[in-house]
Amino acid sequence: MSAVSGVWDRTRALLPAREDLASMLHQPRRDLTAGLTVAIVALPLALGFGISSGLGAAAGLTTAVVAGALAAVFGGSSLQVSGPTGAMTVVLVPIMHAHGAGGVLTVGLLAGLILIGLAVARAGRYMAFVPASVVEGFTLGIACVIGLQQLPAALGVPTPHGDQVAVVAARTVAAFAAHPNWVAIAIAGGVAALILIGARIRPAVPFSILAVVAAVVISEAAGLDTARIGQLPTGLAAPTLSFFDLSAIWSLAGAAVAVAALAALESLLSAAVADGMGVNHRHDPDRELFGQGLANLVAPLFGGVPATGAIARTAVNVRSGAGSRLAALVHAALLAAIIYTAAPLVGRIPLAALAGVLLATSVRMVEVGSVRAMARATRSDAVVLTLTAIATLALDLVKAVILGLVVAGALALRAVARSARLRQMPLHPDLPGDHTTEERALLDEHIVAYRIDGPLLFAAHRFLLELSEVAHVSVVILRMSAVSAIDASGALVLKDAIEKLQHRHMTVLISGIRPGHHRTLDALDVINTLHAEGRVFTSTPEAIHAARAHLHHSGILHTTTGRGGTNPAPTDQSPPAA
Repeated sequence: MSAVSGVWDRTRALLPAREDLASMLHQPRRDLTAGLTVAIVALPLALGFGISSGLGAAAGLTTAVVAGALAAVFGGSSLQVSGPTGAMTVVLVPIMHAHGAGGVLTVGLLAGLILIGLAVARAGRYMAFVPASVVEGFTLGIACVIGLQQLPAALGVPTPHGDQVAVVAARTVAAFAAHPNWVAIAIAGGVAALILIGARIRPAVPFSILAVVAAVVISEAAGLDTARIGQLPTGLAAPTLSFFDLSAIWSLAGAAVAVAALAALESLLSAAVADGMGVNHRHDPDRELFGQGLANLVAPLFGGVPATGAIARTAVNVRSGAGSRLAALVHAALLAAIIYTAAPLVGRIPLAALAGVLLATSVRMVEVGSVRAMARATRSDAVVLTLTAIATLALDLVKAVILGLVVAGALALRAVARSARLRQMPLHPDLPGDHTTEERALLDEHIVAYRIDGPLLFAAHRFLLELSEVAHVSVVILRMSAVSAIDASGALVLKDAIEKLQHRHMTVLISGIRPGHHRTLDALDVINTLHAEGRVFTSTPEAIHAARAHLHHSGILHTTTGRGGTNPAPTDQSPPAA
């Protein structure tokens, strides 16, 4: 019962609160303006991504309406705008080829359930562990894939068969060379150029919709023969399960996990971007996962594709002055109005015009300065960024992100392991009592102390090499108070180093082992023998005192002459010779 109660408490925390409604009433005029601006920007993007996914323009608009509204109400960010995105389209294309529309809808439904489960499990906080180099490489790869996907429509040729976007793009160029379509390329190039140039001159003006309107007017007035979106349904489809491929759930499970992972990654990234752009806004990552899960669970019932938080539309929303969820709701409501009132007009939009919009979008996704800075930061960052981007083109987004995370983790762990140092430390600060210059010289000659700084991990074989080169002395003291972490590999290397020193007839003493490290050392029998022989000490002065006693026991020191006179050689606490 306690477990059920805990799950219910976590679920209740994911639901909308009264504060959300209050914030929507704070500055409604600004939110209405922002929602209108975002809707104008989102219209061509929703149409284009719907077509790119293979389910058609209507599916893209439906997703923007249904998922956009649900994510706005139940999501964890008050500034987030959700809908179909280019990154998700990249993942959906191979699913469409392999399983058809029913497979895509089923994957969206399953991904929604997975996202809701992640939200209840409070998995949103782990987004903070994704390295910036992986994010930059992921974004760069997505931009390249989106741009390549638009080539068939931009060049006015039928989309060639194939799963690899680079291969399809090459076949598209070959088909265009055989039968050039200058009308399509002129429309796509003109739209893309107008958006990119206009964004530099007047960033606040929605040039994407102006460019699409201009393309429609010119193509209609000139009677240009170009492919168009075609007839759209005037309204949202009724919720139904008849289009789902429920018999293939198990075969689609892997794709659903990939879609859910991408939806979580992109949505939380977008929400973080919104936090950085806004003032006094902080998103709830678990609630954001819940909102995206609910959106992806419901949108397929209306024929929509899987959705995520959209970084570009979210940025437009924030720049337009949005302050609450009302702006995203207005955006969804306006797109719904377009479906019911202007579907015939939308159907007249040339496909090449939408290709131009998405080409411009792919170019604007890449922040050259940020990529250049990341590539110059460290060699590891450059490797991870490049590898993630290439894997996105060659494999798919989820595999690319996983590969990037694995490589970034391995390089980071390697850097941490290699940061450890073995330093020879002077004995004088830790010598107990007063000693003559002669005795200090004898102690320095026969006792050497090394301090291990940092983590003692799998790369600790360097310590073995350094310790093996220690000049022959009577006692080696290993100070371990500065060891931050130790694993089995490091412990075994330490054991090997101790055995080699003892094989050379040197006495090894250890001091300052942290309490948390005893378990690993004891389990691998690294210091059990030293413990039994009384050669493990809490502090370095104690180890030096024992080393001095060992020198007396061995006859190297006969007396200890301090300032107060002559003392007999100590006979207790003298460990046997190695």
